[in-house]
Amino acid sequence: MGGLRLALSLFTVAPVRADRVDRPTVRLAMLLAPLAGALLGLVVAAVALALVAAGAAPPLAGAILVALALLLTRGLHVDGLADTADGLGSYSTADKALEIMKKSDIGPFGVAAIAAVLLVDAAAVTSLLSAPISTALATVAVAFAAGRLGATVACRRGLPAARPEGLGTLVAQTVPVPLLAAVVAVIAAAAALVDAWRGPLAVAVAVAVAWALTAHARRRLGGMTGDVIGAAIELSTAAALVVLATH
Repeated sequence: MGGLRLALSLFTVAPVRADRVDRPTVRLAMLLAPLAGALLGLVVAAVALALVAAGAAPPLAGAILVALALLLTRGLHVDGLADTADGLGSYSTADKALEIMKKSDIGPFGVAAIAAVLLVDAAAVTSLLSAPISTALATVAVAFAAGRLGATVACRRGLPAARPEGLGTLVAQTVPVPLLAAVVAVIAAAAALVDAWRGPLAVAVAVAVAWALTAHARRRLGGMTGDVIGAAIELSTAAALVVLATH
């Protein structure tokens, strides 16, 4: 339960407080990140579907779903996406890129990354909301669960922290690769119950996107950071939504 509470406190605004923040608890939190994502997806999808039932156009309901997801995650993940885009887009040395990522302002790469990802999310979600209620709820939950696998992937063994301090240092290399593979298999199996082939494919694509981003971060920055985790979550979620919305 300590790991679940930490996962909910890290990935949502749920009113729970983690009673322990050590590496074993962090490991559990990263492994349970997809569960926190699935719960978040169910909540935002339920609100969007209620709006559609009340007469709202699906594009409007989809945009509200995306906005609500930002609110319920404190905007932390999109902030990480923006900082990561600015740092990697600068083509500077690792030290300079990390310095850029620590700044509170957002540069052109960050703005473009946020705009692109949110537009993709809203368009994909709009398509999903046209399905029957139970299918739409489950599909959005799968997408958000697959997106949170980005955090699990970013915390795998063999990927060090880029800085000697910060969130990255606490969570880096807490997830053994065999446990990562087991969690991915469980999420893929659950996704198959929603859509026999698009579900597992969405999970696989989400994991591939997170793995590619974090591998690139290691080459450019020397490892992962909290911002890279946020970017991995946002890009993996968008990738999963695109796969699930493609017919």
